Amino acid sequence: MKIILASNSPRRKVLMKKITPDFVVIPATSPEHSDAVDACRYATELATHKATEVSSTHADAIVIGCDTVVDLDGKVLGKPKDASDAIRMLHQLSDKTHCVHTGVCIVYGDKKVAFCQTTKVTFRKLSDQDIRRYVDSGLPLDKAGAYGIQECDFVKSYDGSYDNIVGFPTERVQQELTKFYKG
Repeated sequence: MKIILASNSPRRKVLMKKITPDFVVIPATSPEHSDAVDACRYATELATHKATEVSSTHADAIVIGCDTVVDLDGKVLGKPKDASDAIRMLHQLSDKTHCVHTGVCIVYGDKKVAFCQTTKVTFRKLSDQDIRRYVDSGLPLDKAGAYGIQECDFVKSYDGSYDNIVGFPTERVQQELTKFYKG
């Protein structure tokens, strides 16, 4: 059975390879939009949009769509618009606990499952120099909340799935894929 990852994220590609090396990448192309207020619902709606868009032209494949957002006290932090937005986000996250929500939708024919995985993350206190050095690297500009756990030392602790923080909850995705193969 063909598997499609409906994402251009290099991090999701790497994590998907932990599940199977046999998949193709076909990202969704239409604009992302959700009116959901709840961060988990927001991420799940965007993931569902991506998966159903790609599935509409690849009905013979299992399609996996994902979207990750950071939730700080009920406020959704997506990808920063620019460097100053990244700086603002990182200052907000400094010395605080936030939630990383990854919405996932898996579609195969008329079967569909969507879920949201949440991991709590606590940042250490960040100096202006920490933030500036990281933002100047360009690394945070394509990541929800303006950071990648795998490339910075800002995280003091986390509770939940590390892979979820990166943007792809591998254990849960693997469990759901197993159900598709059995059913």
